[in-house]
Amino acid sequence: MPELVYPPVITAAKTMFRVLDLRLTVEGSHHVPRTGGAVLASNHVSYLDFIFCGYGAHESRRLVRFMAKHEVFAHKVSGPLMRGMKHIPVNRSAGAGSYSTAVDALRRGEVVGLFPEATISRSFLVKELKNGAARMAQEAAVPLLPVALWGTQRLWTKGRPKTLTRRHTPITILIGEPMDPTAYPDANAMTAELKTRLSALVDRAQREYPDQPSGDDTWWQPASLGGTAPTLEEAVELDRRARRKSTA
Repeated sequence: MPELVYPPVITAAKTMFRVLDLRLTVEGSHHVPRTGGAVLASNHVSYLDFIFCGYGAHESRRLVRFMAKHEVFAHKVSGPLMRGMKHIPVNRSAGAGSYSTAVDALRRGEVVGLFPEATISRSFLVKELKNGAARMAQEAAVPLLPVALWGTQRLWTKGRPKTLTRRHTPITILIGEPMDPTAYPDANAMTAELKTRLSALVDRAQREYPDQPSGDDTWWQPASLGGTAPTLEEAVELDRRARRKSTA
């Protein structure tokens, strides 16, 4: 079927990049295969991460099918767009169906993107990873690529107001070398290696980032680098409280 929705959405995103004069740095885009299936596994610091993770595959002329929670597809505005771009809805009460859909897409030669931390990291460090990305890569026999994003949290992240009109923000997109799924005995071992590689990429993106926070703007920097973001332990407790509140 022809791609009627994805191309104009990409054009709109590029227009936004130009209007805001975002300072995009993309490295490793050549790792994204030009043909065949692949899994892109990204860290998660912003509600906009899927836009920038997908942009990392642009040089290879690939359209990334992202796995996203079912509620996004149910929304009257985002739903038609998500379906038109052939993204994959994730219903947490019926996860096996979403998983099978993603594996089928990979076997057809699609690139599937997901965030193995499952939710945005309030600490801006890599949290524990779910093993779904590795399981998919192994079952479909496709490479798994770690993707590090940094700077996107300054535009829109959990617990902070949207600043979608912020100009000149540097955004870093680092795509790591493909991981061969046959090189690991099981999905847990592959996930452990993914976490190591992803953490190293995120650490590099943070340390090489051209901007430094000042004054009251230290919220977007991790505590390990002198910022005022929650530590990993504090972030876990904040997430726990949020879950309790949502189910109360």
